[in-house]
Amino acid sequence: MNTGAGGRMRRAAGALLGRRARLRWVHLVLGGALLMPYWLLSVVMLGALNPDQGQLRQTLLQLTALFTSLPMAAVTALVPTVRALEGAAARALCAALRPEELAAGPARSWAARRRAALWYVLHLFFGGVVAGMTLGGTPFAVVLLFSITGTGDLARYWEDRFPGWMLTGPALGLALLLLIVATSAGCGALLARWAPALLGPTPEERLAAAERRATVLAQRNRLARELHDSVGHALSAVGIQASAAARVLRTDPDFAAEALQAIERTARAAVAELDTMLGLLREEEPDAGRPAGPTLGGLDDLLRQLARTGVTVDAELAPGLARLPAGVSREAYRIVQEGLTNVLRHAGPAPAGLRVSLAGGRLEIELTNPLGPSRPSRPGGGRGLRGIGERATALRGGSTAGPSEDGTTWRLTVWLPVGGTR
Repeated sequence: MNTGAGGRMRRAAGALLGRRARLRWVHLVLGGALLMPYWLLSVVMLGALNPDQGQLRQTLLQLTALFTSLPMAAVTALVPTVRALEGAAARALCAALRPEELAAGPARSWAARRRAALWYVLHLFFGGVVAGMTLGGTPFAVVLLFSITGTGDLARYWEDRFPGWMLTGPALGLALLLLIVATSAGCGALLARWAPALLGPTPEERLAAAERRATVLAQRNRLARELHDSVGHALSAVGIQASAAARVLRTDPDFAAEALQAIERTARAAVAELDTMLGLLREEEPDAGRPAGPTLGGLDDLLRQLARTGVTVDAELAPGLARLPAGVSREAYRIVQEGLTNVLRHAGPAPAGLRVSLAGGRLEIELTNPLGPSRPSRPGGGRGLRGIGERATALRGGSTAGPSEDGTTWRLTVWLPVGGTR
């Protein structure tokens, strides 16, 4: 029982005097400091400093000046950079409930500016209240707590009018300090709760941020497919060539030397493509002048490279492939490359058939190879067919893959609209 009560007291003390509460107090006092120019201007405009007026009237005018200064603060808060500055202060000092949701940039719409202006007004109003209580109330409470000379009359004043309350000087001073601390904690907690709603991004800004993230993700996925297809093809070819060279190293050294030269050429080409991909990853904005990758015009080199690994491709290529849009031609090349890499990886040195045709405003790719004994693959399977499907879908095309009806041939079919680039 005592442990529970002690825990509640510690939590209450932490909420009133802990590090978070102290940071929020600093944030509020800064708001009070920002309020001072507006308040002084309002005081001058209302004539509250006129000594000919009574004390009560001056006090009322000064309180009125507090509320007339807030509209002026709201107007200045419509400046776009105010949201960025207030957001930075709120993240550092306000201990907002969801600081990651606070906008870091200036307000770019009137809706965002109005919300930032409301936050600014609340910050200055609460800050003015807490700063005023701190500057005026704290010294008074200290005087009462330590019974400094002159406080005896005040204590007797309370004792004469409220004898049952026992509000002596120290008790009244302690109550005043608690009121100041509680007011600061309450105002700070309210601002922390409202910060994400008033300083956070607008729905339009959230949508724009989501679109930017989607664009970055799409670029990364595209680069991942490029790396998978180019480097994966090169490594598969290198593996087959190295295995062939190892088998005939002693019996046919000339063939082994040729295989090693093929490995060197394949590796150099893969390193060049890898360097290009990494260069694109390092750039925030891709260079439009940089080559984006091979096109169908480079199929002859690809087929010669595969022939050195033992995969003989019977290719039937339609005329006019060089005139295809660059985006379609690049994606089609990667699809053919990945399909032939799958032949090399899963069927080994086996004959394959490739047909690339243009008909009805679309590009059709058909790749076939005989089904033989299954070869070991990497754990978890590959991503080749899925990547081919993603490429085709991105160009508003489609793909199918699977064994033929008699189960003797594997067939990959892809169709792409010739005008399907985005």
